[in-house]
Amino acid sequence: MVLGIDVGASATKGILLNQDRQVVSFYVRDSGVDFKQAAEDTRMNCMSTAGIAEDDIKYTIASGYGRRSVSFADDIKTEISCHARGGYFHHPKACTIVDIGGQDSKVIRVDDAGKPISFKMNRKCAAGTGAFLVETAARLSIHLEQMEGLARGAQKEIELGSFCTVFTKTEILARISEGACAEDIARGVFGSVIKRIIEMDPLTGDVVMTGGVIAHNPFLGEMFEKKLNRKLFVPEKPQFAGALGAALFALEQSGG
Repeated sequence: MVLGIDVGASATKGILLNQDRQVVSFYVRDSGVDFKQAAEDTRMNCMSTAGIAEDDIKYTIASGYGRRSVSFADDIKTEISCHARGGYFHHPKACTIVDIGGQDSKVIRVDDAGKPISFKMNRKCAAGTGAFLVETAARLSIHLEQMEGLARGAQKEIELGSFCTVFTKTEILARISEGACAEDIARGVFGSVIKRIIEMDPLTGDVVMTGGVIAHNPFLGEMFEKKLNRKLFVPEKPQFAGALGAALFALEQSGG
């Protein structure tokens, strides 16, 4: 058995794999302010669900923003490497992997063998990330979980800027004063996320969507498909792609 841990800035995910590359258990929780504790809780929950002991885990690889806080890991890997590996596992052909996380977004191109050949990442700006949705939901005085339903029920999409969360919140205030409804603004917020991702790198070829934002907002994926005019691939449990990639590396390095 091997373990992959992805300690993201917002959420920590873990996956246990057996020697046949089958998922035995998985767990996700908020990363909070103590990455070390989040990683330990994730490991314990994965082991408890699988009914195994610490000695049953042959190898552990940590990834994500807080990967260096995982004291029990045998090795660490970058987020780009693990998301590429996890995305390619679900869609084993040359493709573009788009991961929209809580605090950053990544656009990764992999070749036919799954090797990353280029990537773009926005870590210094919240636009196009889950944090952008959190900020705009607060501006609309709604819970984050309501964004999906509101956007889906909109009659039209309000055009919003995509470069700065602060400016976008000001734009939202202006649209509210003009009488725009929350549904149309919510769809505009989703549209802004899409614009930001496409600005990072043109999405050519097959596109695989991963990350917590797409997991909780499937309508965003539907809007992406309409914008790109083609079908996208969204794997089951897309927020675990990084942890899965880490677990696959762990299996490889353990000799499995």
